[in-house]
Amino acid sequence: MFESIQLIILLLVSSVLMVALFRYLRLPPMIAYFVVGLILGPYALGVLPDSESSRHFVEFGIVFLMFTIGLEFSLPKLNSMRHILFGLGGAQVAITLATTMVFSTFLGLNLAAAFIIGSALTMSSTAIVSKILMERIDLNSRHGQLSIGILLFQDIAVILILILIPVFNSQVVDLYSLLWISLFKIIVLLFILFRIGQPVMNFWFGIVAKQKSRELFVLNVLMITLIFAYVTKLTGLSYALGAFLAGMLISETRYRYQVESDIASFRDILLGLFFISIGMMLNIEVFIEYFSTIFLLFFIYTIFKATVITYLATLFKYELGVGIRAGVILGQAGEFSLVILALGQEQNLISGELLQIILSVCLLSMLFASLIIPFNGRIARHISKEYSKNSERLVKKIEASSEDFSDHVIICGYGRGGQYLGRFLKEENISFIAIDMDLNRVNDAANAGEKVMYGDASRRVVLRAAGIERAKALVIAYSDDRSSLKVLNVIREIYPELPVVVRTRDESSIEQLQDAGATDVVPEVLESSLMLASHALVILNVPLGRVIKKIRAFRNERYKIFRGYFMGSSEANDDLQGQDQLQLHSIEIKENYYLLGKQIHKILFDKFNVEIQHLRRPNMLEDIEPRPDIKVSKGDVIVILGLPRDLIEFEKFSITGE
Repeated sequence: MFESIQLIILLLVSSVLMVALFRYLRLPPMIAYFVVGLILGPYALGVLPDSESSRHFVEFGIVFLMFTIGLEFSLPKLNSMRHILFGLGGAQVAITLATTMVFSTFLGLNLAAAFIIGSALTMSSTAIVSKILMERIDLNSRHGQLSIGILLFQDIAVILILILIPVFNSQVVDLYSLLWISLFKIIVLLFILFRIGQPVMNFWFGIVAKQKSRELFVLNVLMITLIFAYVTKLTGLSYALGAFLAGMLISETRYRYQVESDIASFRDILLGLFFISIGMMLNIEVFIEYFSTIFLLFFIYTIFKATVITYLATLFKYELGVGIRAGVILGQAGEFSLVILALGQEQNLISGELLQIILSVCLLSMLFASLIIPFNGRIARHISKEYSKNSERLVKKIEASSEDFSDHVIICGYGRGGQYLGRFLKEENISFIAIDMDLNRVNDAANAGEKVMYGDASRRVVLRAAGIERAKALVIAYSDDRSSLKVLNVIREIYPELPVVVRTRDESSIEQLQDAGATDVVPEVLESSLMLASHALVILNVPLGRVIKKIRAFRNERYKIFRGYFMGSSEANDDLQGQDQLQLHSIEIKENYYLLGKQIHKILFDKFNVEIQHLRRPNMLEDIEPRPDIKVSKGDVIVILGLPRDLIEFEKFSITGE
């Protein structure tokens, strides 16, 4: 038998290797933890025993999962999505739960087991769905907003479900009385928390934050979470509810984002342990024995859930194609399904082969979801011909808007950055067309007379409709680097020479975006830091001219596109220019010049601290690459970059060789 330290080492090594493999395969890490638990658990190698201490993993995992969900709850966000949330989301949960319970009781299961199964199958995976929607730039699309709204209601519904599960285990026959008592307890707790708890929480976190200790801050968060979980348990409710209320309370304080940042790694490790414990629950022999039944139930469940969501979406005035896409996206079980099954097993409400079959169906659907969700658009267009026609109409609408454009700019993403860019382009009388996936933003901007169209900029047909073959440049204004990379890869496949400027959050992704084909990358944090520095220096009485020179010099170092300019006579006496700014200078090679006939690699550019930027030949419209083996010919124009004094010295050298 393994000792404790050996078990911990084995668990860590297995988790690291499996998570790395699953990330490489672009599969959810939670499935990797599950596989570790399955392999090392009591039904496979038997390294991890099915003991009381092992089951504590489940409790801690559930507590911190619910705390995280509580942090994500924002009352303004819930209010803005109330129609989807409480209308469509509520109907989906009610119909799926009721249908599953009726079917389960028809098969002879008791009410408690039917409720556990129905509740588990009602949930969908927030982690899988949100990750894939983010990667595909679909969060602000109609089907994306619809999916997120339903997921939010499921997260709310799971609180009530977790309250009801212990009630079913009560020896008291009057379940309705217990339910009303539990709801009364929750209302009292919420009243106390948000009337008294919020100011107390702000005050207490303020005291802790003043100590400027991250360790103390994290310990404080853990303490509050576990105290809340313990208090709700004492009142006859669940640990999970207390953790959720703690997260929800902290989310209303000004320390919310600091808490999210500090507990992220700790939380993920605990959640990993939770999914390991779920893997330990699965009996692989039962899975193999009942595989045909499991697969049949999985198929029926996926089709049924997707159909319910599709039908409800059409009832709520969404087009069929959008409903199909949302149905495909949400047609799986989720992490809360596993939480519900684990709690049901703990309360002895579901066990044995029945638990194994339902657990297998949930896990199979989650694994299958990662493979099928990326194809939700194709599935919708294949099933709904009207949706295909709508997509074609959107493309034709974009084509109609851009057909008169030439040498225009295409802006991908019309958030704040895209809108500010649009204003500058207007002032310079440069035509542009913007493409965005947020339908509300598109409608508002279009009503204001902006050339903004709804569409996915990562689709070739949309880019062609926007006139990319006639465009002078393209700007990707997304805040998410993965979305930008997706668009970049499409552009570079079909238009490798088009100048593309990309926005990014910080400098960490500059090289990756440049390798993907970005002409230039603008890091948001860097630019805001430059503006912060310039304002601070001016307030500190540093001369404005010196401040601008410093900012300009820094940009020359960071951005290739800003490196140098051709000096004009109007700028010769500009005190902001000075002699320490890089400039461009062109030299035409004449018959008696020293450089005539020299190969590029033999010219001593480094000696004069200058760089060759371009080489233009007579009767050639485009610049040619100044390769080392090219000989300089009569009439060639070389463009060099350097400081003014070095440019003068090099020009003398180009003529005399001295």
